[in-house]
Amino acid sequence: MMKDIQNRNDISRLVSSFYEEVRENEEIGPFFNRVITDWEAHMEKLTDFWESNLFHKAVYKGNPRIAHIHMDADTDHTVEIKHFGEWMRLWIKTIDQMFQGELAERAKNNARKMSTHLYLGIYMNRKPGIAGNP
Repeated sequence: MMKDIQNRNDISRLVSSFYEEVRENEEIGPFFNRVITDWEAHMEKLTDFWESNLFHKAVYKGNPRIAHIHMDADTDHTVEIKHFGEWMRLWIKTIDQMFQGELAERAKNNARKMSTHLYLGIYMNRKPGIAGNP
């Protein structure tokens, strides 16, 4: 039986394993590899984010919604809902390979909610006529 996510080290391992796959993924890797220039700093920020999210600690400083809106603009408004679906597939797969339990399930559920929120933020901030926005 696998253990649940228990601490920052577990989150760091999860985030590192996940983004190794993301960076190699043909569907979503190009978005991340084009926009992220300092992967070490980004991994630390993502670990902060998930530590804040799962353990209710105020360690994350940032605005994921704004970051994703900028990323969409930087990639010529080519982000589609299918990209969030692929991100979710990899996230759930990575969690399921490494952990099981209440926090593992919370990480999956929170990511589902977050991905919907982030995609809607991207879509609502596109100017009319850009990438399918009426």
